[in-house]
Amino acid sequence: MISIEIKPYLLNKKHVFRIAGGARTNTPVLLVKLKYDRFVGYGEASMPPLYGESIASAKSFIKTFDFSPFSSPLEIEAILKSLDQHATGNPAIKAAIDIALHDLIGKMMNMPLYEYFNLPKKELKTSKTIGIDSAEIIEKRVEEAANFHYLKIKLGGDNDAEIIKAVRNVSDKPLFIDANQGWTNKEEALDKIAWLKEENVIFIEQPMPKKAFSDMEWLVSRSTLPLIGDEGIQRLEEVKTASNFYHGINIKLMKSTGLHEAFAMANLAKSLNLKIMLGCMSETSCAIAAAAHLGAMADWIDLDGNLGVTNDPFQGHQVINGSIHLNDTNGIGLINPDWNKIETYV
Repeated sequence: MISIEIKPYLLNKKHVFRIAGGARTNTPVLLVKLKYDRFVGYGEASMPPLYGESIASAKSFIKTFDFSPFSSPLEIEAILKSLDQHATGNPAIKAAIDIALHDLIGKMMNMPLYEYFNLPKKELKTSKTIGIDSAEIIEKRVEEAANFHYLKIKLGGDNDAEIIKAVRNVSDKPLFIDANQGWTNKEEALDKIAWLKEENVIFIEQPMPKKAFSDMEWLVSRSTLPLIGDEGIQRLEEVKTASNFYHGINIKLMKSTGLHEAFAMANLAKSLNLKIMLGCMSETSCAIAAAAHLGAMADWIDLDGNLGVTNDPFQGHQVINGSIHLNDTNGIGLINPDWNKIETYV
């Protein structure tokens, strides 16, 4: 019999997190612990308010989901199908249960998850995200990220040129650009892409609003840089038509409902010649550790959500000089987690 425990948690950020759509200093999280026999699996739902989930909605979802029809976590396909049909939406809390199930299975099968997915173990060069801020603070934060191979820069406001100038004052590192749907005029977006290509930018993530389909079709056929769908690509179904609007997709466990569907999305994207970015929200080392096991499938890694927080309750894979080094701990890779020491946020 599978049993579940939950802990509401408030993940505090080291810096105010600003994007084109707003600013925040913390992220509500629901931590999940699944028990089966002598095995324990951990998962998490990270729920930035922008996406409509909350600790209350996640608790309600779990309260009404019944694990009793399933005798073992090894029935993962049936469990996840039932979970997805239980209620529409709720991708983050579904991801939390998916992650915990995979953690259990890895421990039961005595293997780390990259082996479970039949993927190689790779060193993952992650980007370090720099939020929208004043030029002075941006310069400081870029300097703090000196060990990282790539910087992810948030644009989409009215000071894009000022932000890039601040970055380039202190670093010539290659950049991932995330406009967070902030560009609303396709011709201006195309001009910005041409300018950013000269600034050693690798790709542009979600340049325009996710429902600006005709504008994105126009832009994707003209862009001199790869365009990556984030808000515009949530789940497997949307990958099927992604190449109409993007050159690649950003897969996040909190959007995809977890590892099971993220793996399917990556395989489908590869079959369609779409580039793959592996991303995250503000997350603990639990969800980051889980996502990292799919890293070998990605062209670009943006798994730094646990590096910008002050109260990460878990320890996972080591990050050394901007690279994630997968450990060989069975399951998702948490190191000696202590559930009882995690302070509950009410």
